[in-house]
Amino acid sequence: MMTIKSRILLVSAASLLTLSACNADESSKTAAAPAAGNVAATVNGTAISKARVDLLVKQRAGMGQPDSPEMRKSIIDQLAMQMLVSQEATKKGLDKSPEVVDQIELTKQSILANAFVQDYIKSHPVTDDMLKAEYDKVKAEMTGTEYKARHILVGSEAEGKDIIAKLKKNPKAFDALAKEKSKDPGSKDKGGELGWFDPRGMVPEFGAAVAKLGKGKMTDEPVKTQFGYHVIVMEDSRPMQIPPLDQVKPQLTQKVQQEQLKSLIDDMKAKAKIEITAAPAEAPAAPAAPAK
Repeated sequence: MMTIKSRILLVSAASLLTLSACNADESSKTAAAPAAGNVAATVNGTAISKARVDLLVKQRAGMGQPDSPEMRKSIIDQLAMQMLVSQEATKKGLDKSPEVVDQIELTKQSILANAFVQDYIKSHPVTDDMLKAEYDKVKAEMTGTEYKARHILVGSEAEGKDIIAKLKKNPKAFDALAKEKSKDPGSKDKGGELGWFDPRGMVPEFGAAVAKLGKGKMTDEPVKTQFGYHVIVMEDSRPMQIPPLDQVKPQLTQKVQQEQLKSLIDDMKAKAKIEITAAPAEAPAAPAAPAK
């Protein structure tokens, strides 16, 4: 089910600048050696700084892994092995390989681009007025009807018809039949309850079937979708509602930030001189159809 909150998030340019902060060990070649008190370990005389360990600890903390002596030891071990293998690669001259040089440069560009994005976000905070304006815009666009429904998902049309026949004799059996028969793990334990949803967020066949039902009515025939066959009861409907601003602030903040970044980067691109000198590779020809 797609909620109103998730729809707000989905309308943002979620794919904009998904830049990962990569760990480029090659930077150790040009970085100044850390002071003795700031060294976490050494590998053949080359120092691994505490600052580098702290950076990776911070990254892992952002993924929900708490700081601990065990984590720090694991990170230092990984950095030491990475540096050791890197040193061996350098001895073999692999750092001079054109492919490796390109990979190092791409990693550097990715890190710098990510740093630029983070710096821009930090220096251009989203204000309450901006959030309110975005909220009002989304609210004005939220039109239509949302529905509250139950369903039982089964694997065959015959199963669906059998359930419909049973429910026509005893409508109160829906809860028990959903728990016993439904193949939808997200709703079967709740008696098939889907809560409130926008039918446009469901697969088309399901959304269309729900929108045609009257309050308290059940589908006369199982509704076929890519997931199987659904027996649906529409419990209620109401005009589309949007959650309070406080509940969607994180999603709206992300949306505003991404729109700001897109505008900035579109402007940078318009002012830049970008010349594409290599023609795109041609797509391979489709294989000939076999003779009949």
